[in-house]
Amino acid sequence: MTAPYLGSSRAVPGAAATVARLSAAALEHNAALALERGPGPVPALYADAWGHGAEWVTAVLAHLDIDPAAVDAETLFGLPEPDARTRPVLTLTGRVLSTKDLRAGEGVSYGYAHRAAADTRVALVTGGYAQGIVRMLGNRVAVRIGAALHPLIGRVAMDVCVVDITEHPVSRGDEVVYFGDPRDQAPSLAGWAAATGWTAGELVTAAGLRAVREVRG
Repeated sequence: MTAPYLGSSRAVPGAAATVARLSAAALEHNAALALERGPGPVPALYADAWGHGAEWVTAVLAHLDIDPAAVDAETLFGLPEPDARTRPVLTLTGRVLSTKDLRAGEGVSYGYAHRAAADTRVALVTGGYAQGIVRMLGNRVAVRIGAALHPLIGRVAMDVCVVDITEHPVSRGDEVVYFGDPRDQAPSLAGWAAATGWTAGELVTAAGLRAVREVRG
């Protein structure tokens, strides 16, 4: 069952929107580990619960009889550090808007920072720097469409990105996973942190505050 949860997110549902899928099971799984670790340097409810939605996080912890002030936020939200036993609570997704052929030598996005080395096929996908997809991620990370990983190419635009899909069967409307749980073959926030120099907490907060939120079991 999926339920929309906007919380205090600044996202406006529409063609350019990204979606933050929030896992209640992952949050509950992480809560005991976060309580064991104790309070962290940044409160769990800071910045609308690090982009996860403070109202929702508070309700889940109240059901477990856990005080949000007593837990480590990074552990609670399943960020790559500090506890490998945790599961990411937030998976950031977009959608394929269109696909097109790209010929050898043709460029994409601002300033043609990427030019195709050979004939290929690309997809225009929702999500850009206005949605927390940091601009320096271009040409440095991959996204998952279906069961395959595809490189994000060129500069990240305001509301869209370009992905090289080569010969893979990708269609308009297909889900794009920017980051999530590596155990589900999703790209990890750790890769984003390595590519940008931002912390996982900074990245998930920036993206979560700008996404439409959906809570799942």
